[in-house]
Amino acid sequence: MQRRREPKALLSVDTAITVPFFDVDSMNIVWHGHYCKYLEVARCNLLDKLGYNYSDMKQSGFMFPIVDMQIKYIQPLVFEQQVIVTASLVEWEYRLKIHYSIRDASTRLILTKAHTVQAAVDAQQKTLLIGCPAPLAEKVKALLA
Repeated sequence: MQRRREPKALLSVDTAITVPFFDVDSMNIVWHGHYCKYLEVARCNLLDKLGYNYSDMKQSGFMFPIVDMQIKYIQPLVFEQQVIVTASLVEWEYRLKIHYSIRDASTRLILTKAHTVQAAVDAQQKTLLIGCPAPLAEKVKALLA
């Protein structure tokens, strides 16, 4: 079986997170829904580094709602575990696609893999855009230059 090749990341950011007590269940394991929160923290850091965060999006007249999210839970996260969430921008021309990995901070073992897809929406018209809005394209092209 041929392994699927990961697209090359245009930009990546590592975010350190220590699993808090209020995110775990009675088995001391992070409830599956909290992983979305960890991805969001890393995604916000990635967008900040790109120079086009959620405030910038709103100011430029666009929204980027999540239209797809996939998470593969490989090993559970537990209370007080220190992890590194890596967010990597892999597509931007027609949608924002971000790949994630959650690794144990000390062993570097991959515990979770995920990706999200966000679509550009005109904030005023509430219509889906086919293609990348100019403000985002400018930021990515500057990054690639």
